[in-house]
Amino acid sequence: MTAGPANDAPRVALVHDWLTGMRGGEKVLDALCEMFPSAPLYTLVRVPGSVSPRIEARPIHTSFVQRLPRPGRFYRHYLPLYPLAVELFDFSGYDLVISSSHCAVKSVKVPASSVHLCYCHSPMRYAWDQFDAYFGPAQVGELPSRLMRPVMRLMARWDRATAGRVDHFLANSRYVAARIARYYNRQASVLYPPVDTSFFTPGGAAPEPYYLVVSALVPYKRIDIAIQAASRLGVPLKIAGAGPDGARLRALGGSTVEFLGAVDDQSLRDLYRRAQALVLPAEEDFGIAPVESMACGRPVVAFARGGVTESVEAGVTGLLVEQQTPEAFAEAMEAAAARPWVSARLVERAAAFAPDRFARGFQQAVSDMLSSARPC
Repeated sequence: MTAGPANDAPRVALVHDWLTGMRGGEKVLDALCEMFPSAPLYTLVRVPGSVSPRIEARPIHTSFVQRLPRPGRFYRHYLPLYPLAVELFDFSGYDLVISSSHCAVKSVKVPASSVHLCYCHSPMRYAWDQFDAYFGPAQVGELPSRLMRPVMRLMARWDRATAGRVDHFLANSRYVAARIARYYNRQASVLYPPVDTSFFTPGGAAPEPYYLVVSALVPYKRIDIAIQAASRLGVPLKIAGAGPDGARLRALGGSTVEFLGAVDDQSLRDLYRRAQALVLPAEEDFGIAPVESMACGRPVVAFARGGVTESVEAGVTGLLVEQQTPEAFAEAMEAAAARPWVSARLVERAAAFAPDRFARGFQQAVSDMLSSARPC
């Protein structure tokens, strides 16, 4: 999958907020790197070796934030510097700039002769509706939280004011498209992210008596709810992922909770195949892990809000939980274990998110933009 023949291909640059781990946004970026193999990549912060070989192999340009102390650990603490950092990137000579954004890079400046397509994973969570999850007193302390609140208000104003720098938004779900309309007053087309359904496949063995969480260990993912629900049931819970909330979550976990850290794709597929169900307690923008789980023939127990309601069919490929509480999740997890699931139905549902569908939709969006006049 490429952008076209070399003699008429647009000159493309890719931009992503940061490269610190292989999460859902980075899996989308990996697909974009396959589609545009000659495009250089710009990012605020990079931790070498933290993302896929395809991403690592291309020219990567970082911002001045990369030269600050321990950027791989403190990249979220440097948020107030990101408006300046993204505006210092130089995109002269490019016909098309594609931003893969959940924080700041949707606000890059491009030349008047270029077009800017933003694949938006989410408007900036920290500044709009999840401040307390990242910078509340329980997370950073009373005084730092007070100091960060006005800073994030300014970030929200900047985020809204710079939405006009994007010529066209692609949202990863209808849920995110609605947030783009609410915060930016912009319309967005919806293109669901790709899931490698040729790799994530059923294994055939009977499930084992454990539940699975696949997530970055960050506060808004509400992994504490899954831990407490598993503790109420006295059942094993395996947590695959790493992140800054790890120490707090480990303190909550009992003897039946196992923290696996970051796992490779082979191990992740095996975990999906053998789990009773994937547990997703957060209000997700989309959620790639639920589709991966369904592709492996295993159901999902998820909070009934956000983008997951667009991928999981209640009662067919999983259970949607109306209350975001340990009690409600414990009840749903127990019900999921007792219900007979039809693996073929789960796999069929996951197939709707296969990579070729994403590639066709994205190439069509690019073609439409480049063949028309620059939008107002």
